[in-house]
Amino acid sequence: MGRMGNFNISGLEKFRDELNKLQNPDDFVESCAKELAARLLRMVVKRTPVGDYSHEIEVVAKRDSKNHKKGDVYKKKVNPSGKKGGTLRRGWTGQKRASAQEYVDSLTVHHFGDTYVIEIVNPVEYASYVEYGHRTANHKGWVKGKFMMTISEQELVKIAPKVLENKIKKYLGGCFK
Repeated sequence: MGRMGNFNISGLEKFRDELNKLQNPDDFVESCAKELAARLLRMVVKRTPVGDYSHEIEVVAKRDSKNHKKGDVYKKKVNPSGKKGGTLRRGWTGQKRASAQEYVDSLTVHHFGDTYVIEIVNPVEYASYVEYGHRTANHKGWVKGKFMMTISEQELVKIAPKVLENKIKKYLGGCFK
């Protein structure tokens, strides 16, 4: 009869323990959903237009300056109303002035069977008009939509596999050191 040789089972036990860590993947799936939602929100906010209430006026230079000579006519932007834009951009949910990780942790994930849902909304009343377009005030024309959410969602669908692949590699790499 031949000899069996030496066999060290500690490596298999360690591997078993690492596999047991993977038994509850819900936390990992939720973190993936939160990261994708945070990326989508970042893209949408960046793409959301900001209102510009200023207009150009013609000004005559009263004295020489580094940009104009006395008597030169030039255009200058002024905002006599004092209104500032950005309400729509600030309206996206979760607009905290915090770190990216704090924001991702604050997102709420809802479970519906095998589906994970995170809602991203903008409660500003005219958000849908800017997104999809609207009729002009005199009902004679049409203002085209900006499609900030639609385009951002399409971009996210393109990059999601790569983002998830990297996240899975990092997750499994941490479990199987």
